[in-house]
Amino acid sequence: MIAISLKVNAARSSLAVTWDDGAVSHIPATVLRARSRAASQVRADIEGRAGSYDAVTLSGAQPIGTYAIRLVFSDGHDRGIYPWPYLRAIADSTF
Repeated sequence: MIAISLKVNAARSSLAVTWDDGAVSHIPATVLRARSRAASQVRADIEGRAGSYDAVTLSGAQPIGTYAIRLVFSDGHDRGIYPWPYLRAIADSTF
């Protein structure tokens, strides 16, 4: 599965992803931030100190080759890389 289109909504509160199978996913920024696989986030989750991301919005996005996207959040977090299969798994999960 490959993302063919990515759009951040006007409020910067969600990411719309159009997939190569025609499906469209709308993923809240708060979910994306909480599910970052950056080392600092993974460690916080393991240690049970996951933060609250209720007010977090998307500040930007950078393509990583043809296989992923790096998302930048309003809290300054910019280390999470979301490969297409992982982004689709987030989209297909119940938030």
